[in-house]
Formats: sequence, structure tokens, C-alpha cells
Amino acid sequence: MAKAPEEEHPVKAFGWAARDTSGVLSPFKFSRRVTKDEDVRFKILYCGICHTDLHLVKNDWGNSTYPVLPGHEIVGVVTEVGSKVQKYKVGDRVGVTGIFGACHTCESCENNLENYCPKIIQTYNGVDYDGTKRYGGYSDHMVANERYVIRIPDNLPLDAAAPLLCAGITTYSPLRYYGLDKPGMKVGVVGLGGLGHVAVKFAKAFGAIVTVISTSPRKKQEAIEVLGADSFIVSTNPDEMQAAMGTLDGIIDTVSAVHALVPLLFLLKSHGKIIMVGAPEKPLDLPVFPLITGRKMVAGSAGSGMKEAQEMIDFAGKHNITSEIEVIPMDYVNTAMERLSKADVKYRFVLDIGNTLKAT
Repeated sequence: MAKAPEEEHPVKAFGWAARDTSGVLSPFKFSRRVTKDEDVRFKILYCGICHTDLHLVKNDWGNSTYPVLPGHEIVGVVTEVGSKVQKYKVGDRVGVTGIFGACHTCESCENNLENYCPKIIQTYNGVDYDGTKRYGGYSDHMVANERYVIRIPDNLPLDAAAPLLCAGITTYSPLRYYGLDKPGMKVGVVGLGGLGHVAVKFAKAFGAIVTVISTSPRKKQEAIEVLGADSFIVSTNPDEMQAAMGTLDGIIDTVSAVHALVPLLFLLKSHGKIIMVGAPEKPLDLPVFPLITGRKMVAGSAGSGMKEAQEMIDFAGKHNITSEIEVIPMDYVNTAMERLSKADVKYRFVLDIGNTLKAT
């Protein structure tokens, strides 16, 4: 039966958004679409703060369209489902990642790789099918097609699970795709931040022997004693780097700042690979000789499709993998962004949306 006209009115929503390149966020009223037949609507309880959020509120990549309401590590509880929804019901614990839509017909979509669809719709800073602007998870509720909704395992706390919907996906997928998920593989993780600390946990759960590579000696104790890494290399220490030459099967490079790749290439065995998951703003220097002298590879990876995203969170549930977080109130978000720009977070900020976002 067709909906009455009054039922077609968009649903009022509230969040915090940036209006210009200052990146300062403030209260923002907007609307989300009505719940369609295949839609799931949920109350947002927590949303992680990703480094991508910081880049986009400040237009660092030159593609921001204001207002920008960030957030793609979104978790909460279902409040309404459309008439054709089959996977979810009211009360379920769910989440939304960085993908909100795709074409469903291209080769990538047919292979469950919506993240590489040329017509991908991002969860925020994009445009929906109907031409309306997309707003993210720094807000009170979300509505999405059930195809783009993830079920959160019951044993994972929602706040610590939220960052897995970006940081977890971003590190789990390359470990799997590039064959670094086998017991006994020697895996390096460059950078021990929001992505890196989760990469260590996933690699260890796969049975890998994990080496953290960092510029910060102070992180050694926590990397080994808390996160479970097997060894630690200070990348600015030539003796430690020399001793580790030719020992690693692969490296997950999570660093978003410009940095040297050649010293990392020397850590690889022949046929080893560096997988880039960080996104430096400027090109990196990559001489060819360190590649061809050992048949080495520098590759990349960006997120995952929805099937693998669900696989990742289920794996995290099975192995009790969560993010190390600092839960903060909504009105602390601008301070958190400033701290994030200085790498002053261990290891992920998570906004307590459910308890602290107040409509004005």
C-alpha cells in the first residue's frame, strides 16, 4: 500500500558539522530520508573519529563539500525496519561503515568489492541516489539499505567495536588478500596508531609473528606487553633496522605522514610486500632498484566490501578483538580533532553519541 503524503516527509535529525575549512564543528540540524522498504533505521550510540574525518572537515584533500558532518565508524541499535528487510529487527546491534551505496552491476560489485565500485556512495561528504547530500555518524540516527548494514556480535562492546568498522576493515582486508593471514608469517606493522594497533591484534589472531616498526621508542612496552607484538623496531635506529634486514614476509604501512619507503623495503624477504593503508598527502619516493633486486612489491588497499566487513567483525567477535579507545562527549569533538592532529590519542577517540549528543 502506498504511503500517505504526510509519511513521506523526511525525518528530522541532529548532529555536529563543519561549515568551512577551519574544520570547527558545531550543532547542525538536517533531515534523513523516510524508512524505505529495504531500509534499516537505528539510533546511533557511538561513532569513532577517523583521521579521514579530520582531513575532510579541513578539506585537506580538496574534495570536501560543506557542510561536512563526519563519521563512518557508526554503531547503535535498530529502531525501525522496512517491510522487505530480512536480516534485521528492532533491537539488533548494528553498524554502518564508510560505504553507503554502490552500483551493484560493475565487476567490483559482482565480486563483493563495493569499496572499489566507480559509483560508490560514501557514508558522508557525498551524494545519495536521490541527489541529497550524505551526512555521517556524528548525529543522532542513521538510515541505510540493509545491504550496507553490519551486525555487531553480542560479545563486543559497542564503543570499542565502532572503530573496527574502519580501522578493522582497513587492516584485516590486506592481511587476508595479500596472504599475510597464515600462522608463522612474519608481519611488520608500521605506525602504532588507530590503524596500527588493530593491525597488530588481527595479525596475531591469524597466528603471525608480528614486529612493530615505529619512530617512538616509548611505544615498545605497550606494543609487546599490551597489544601482543613479538618484537619492536625503532625505525630511526640504524642498528635495529640493520639487524632486521630481510626478515619480514610483509608489512602493513599505516602511516599517513610522508615517510621513507626504502628502509622498509630492506626489511622484506625476497618476494615480500609493503601494503599501504595510510594516505600521505604528498607522493612518496620509490626508487626501483630495491624492488627489482628482490622481486618486492609496494601495493595498496582501501577498506573492503560488505561481505568481508561482516566477516571481519565476526572474526573480531570470535577472537575478542576490540579497539583501544578514549570515549569522549560530543562537545569535546573539536578538542579531540586538535589532539588527533598531534597524534595525541591512544588509540582511537569514540564519541558517546547516545549519552551526550543533545539537540538544541
